[in-house]
Amino acid sequence: MNDGTGNRPDSDVPNLQSSNDILIVEDSAALSALLRQRLERETTGRTFCCASLAQARALLTAQKFTMAVTGLNLPDAPNGEILGLLAEHGVPTIVFTATSDTETSTRYAERKIIDYIVKSDNRTVDTVVRTVNRILTNSAFSVLVVDDARSARSGLVEIMQRQNFRVLEALSGKQALDILARNPSIELVITDYHMPDMDGHELTRRIRVTRPSDELRIIGVSSSSDRRLSASFLKAGASDFIYRPFVPEELQCRIDNNVETLTQLKRLRYLAERDHLTGLANRRFFFEKNPLLQPAPASDAVAILDIDHFKSVNDTYGHEAGDQVLKRLAGILSEMTAENRYLAARLGGEEFAVYMKDTNAFQAHSFCEQMRSRIQATSIPVQDKDISVTISIGVMEMEERETFGNQLNAADQLLYMAKKNGRNRVYSSLTIPEALIPQAN
Repeated sequence: MNDGTGNRPDSDVPNLQSSNDILIVEDSAALSALLRQRLERETTGRTFCCASLAQARALLTAQKFTMAVTGLNLPDAPNGEILGLLAEHGVPTIVFTATSDTETSTRYAERKIIDYIVKSDNRTVDTVVRTVNRILTNSAFSVLVVDDARSARSGLVEIMQRQNFRVLEALSGKQALDILARNPSIELVITDYHMPDMDGHELTRRIRVTRPSDELRIIGVSSSSDRRLSASFLKAGASDFIYRPFVPEELQCRIDNNVETLTQLKRLRYLAERDHLTGLANRRFFFEKNPLLQPAPASDAVAILDIDHFKSVNDTYGHEAGDQVLKRLAGILSEMTAENRYLAARLGGEEFAVYMKDTNAFQAHSFCEQMRSRIQATSIPVQDKDISVTISIGVMEMEERETFGNQLNAADQLLYMAKKNGRNRVYSSLTIPEALIPQAN
């Protein structure tokens, strides 16, 4: 660890690269310590501090860094020489500066830094933390840059890579569509207007057929002098537009705004699709939104399960204890279904459902039996004691030409039979006489 002064003992110089290592170059021990404390508490980064150019050189020789946060005036480098050293080692850099003017902005753009932050008041550290968090989380975003001109495309790619995005490149509209089809994780497209096979308008329209704006953002770029182009681009489905030549700082702000919007939309969608107590999919998502269920293939299966005597848990130990039981059961379901890429959902109260893709009757029954056994064997701490619960399960293999609702109803009838005949058991077509099997219709 750092010794609190910004210096590091020789034995503490790291030899292994970490994906989120951050170098802080600051000769103020108080500011350096505050930055280190906030960044390690509020980001996924691991920080290393130094107070001079010489110390920075030693660390950079031994370690690779995701980014650096630096001031400009150091005891042995009063004229910003630290920027040259960081550029030499290819470290994306966030700069502290006391001034902000056109000349400063131009100089920093030439240095190709990530961002600069003006030292002003106590919000400066907050700004640094937000910026570092933004750069670190950018690594989760895949960006597609579409431009047939190599120099223009390379310039955009360089800016995006400096901001820690995963970047893919396309030389034409057709190639862009092919890349998008193969890479559904792409969430941002930056496209030029003039291209040989299709223009940016047409590419945007084609993308929007399958990828709405709450899943993928599109930024149009053009050197055209036609000021109506931006409006037509936006009407075609673009999320934003910028004219060339652009100020890199403006492009960065537009990209940041679109990524932030997308992140907020994803968060809202997640909350709308999740049960607030257990974190599993909620009833609405299970029935309406999950693509696995539209339609229900005959190679799949569905199960409904219910906690036995759950009311007695609430009556005996209280509703908080009941919530603990629900969350513990949900944790087991989440863990077990993740291994098989199944979908687990809370339908309401103590009732849950599991959708099992590419699973026949034998596999579905075996999986449900494993769930039943594991939950029965699980101890749940409640009010200084451990309790256990059991579940009953009805499981139905999908049948062709039947609606999902009908087949879920059949599984529900099997669940009812399991509870009626003793609870703590799995009922399916494999365990009861054929004459008693509920019909899906």
